[in-house]
Amino acid sequence: MRGIVFTRTSGWIPSVVREDGELKLMLGAGADANHEPRTFTFSISEAHLAVIREDLARHLLLWSAVFPLCDAAGSRGPLDENAAVALLDPVLLAAPADVDALFRRIRWDRSRLIAHGADIGLLERGQVCAAMRTATETPDGKRAQEYHADRRRAERGAVLGPLDAAILRYTGQYLHGATVPRRMPDAVDPALLPRVMRVIATAEQASAGMRIGRDPRRGKRATDRRDWDRMTTTVEAAVRRAHPELADDAVRTVSVLMCSEAADRSRSTPMEDDEEAAGHRAEVGGRAGKTALSFTDDKGVEKKWLRDGPRTAAAEFWEFVADRSAGDNEVFTIEDEEMGEGIQLHFYADSIARVTTLREGVGGSDPEYRVEYSLVDGISGYRNLVSAFVRGGCAALERHGPWMSDVAEFERARRRRAR
Repeated sequence: MRGIVFTRTSGWIPSVVREDGELKLMLGAGADANHEPRTFTFSISEAHLAVIREDLARHLLLWSAVFPLCDAAGSRGPLDENAAVALLDPVLLAAPADVDALFRRIRWDRSRLIAHGADIGLLERGQVCAAMRTATETPDGKRAQEYHADRRRAERGAVLGPLDAAILRYTGQYLHGATVPRRMPDAVDPALLPRVMRVIATAEQASAGMRIGRDPRRGKRATDRRDWDRMTTTVEAAVRRAHPELADDAVRTVSVLMCSEAADRSRSTPMEDDEEAAGHRAEVGGRAGKTALSFTDDKGVEKKWLRDGPRTAAAEFWEFVADRSAGDNEVFTIEDEEMGEGIQLHFYADSIARVTTLREGVGGSDPEYRVEYSLVDGISGYRNLVSAFVRGGCAALERHGPWMSDVAEFERARRRRAR
């Protein structure tokens, strides 16, 4: 039978239990193979219980000292109870100077003490007992997270000023740079918020009119990496020019905020509007009077587009690509059967082929085709070519060359570009 003898209001601080008549310290740490929390216990005395009950600082120091032993037990190993018991007297009963000396020799969990209010400066100077004078029973996990974030920055030589830190808090990236940035003005010291907003205004002015289009080759929500890089370069240059005192981390988080917001706007835009925003209007008219087009992928899946449908051909095609494109499905074709022409997009090679029927097959003979190849410059290049073909067929692609009918010549050009 196990009964609680003493516990604090915070659920994670170790409790004292009586198990089969014996006093034990019980703490949770880590997880087992099924991701359930592990619980460890080891024997203590009445004298240890008295200190744990009366002295929050010593209680927390014991937790900090024992936790690495629990961590070492892993998901299924036993706690080294002898090592845990050996910590009881030195942590709970020894003089402060001896406790400080002990913590200079053993592994201990700094983050738990920081979360419970320990003075960080004193901890880092090895004065753990003095550091715990400010300890609180209720933890502040964010305080420990900020400490570790500062340590990571210090390890790579990054030093933040007050404005840098405020900008990172505004974007929600102070703790974790990998999180999606967002605008959080309430997280910023009101005295610094006007300065933060001036930096944000600089970035907004620099990126005004810029957009990050979608890249259907990588799925429905993917965006153009080149557009992202172009906006990043523009924003960072403007912010550094206007605010040269800012650290790289602050400049970077502002550019990521601008890019993320632009990418979100693009993802929420219907494919037709996205095409138009990029300057690729695929409406019929002039030589674009195609009545039907056929889209196919490398897996043999086909989709038809008809002029009297609700969507433009280009938007319908890129939707098809976004649905079907994959690492093993990177060749897509648009064919106008009536005109006997088509284009084949090779996403894996940044290239395209235009195919024109020179002679229809008659009496069982094979038709004769002219196939010409050209290199393509990213998704914007593909968009231009698709839009041109939809408007005017293969003839409209002439100015988008050079076009090469010799396969060997084309391969040499492709290898030269890849260098």
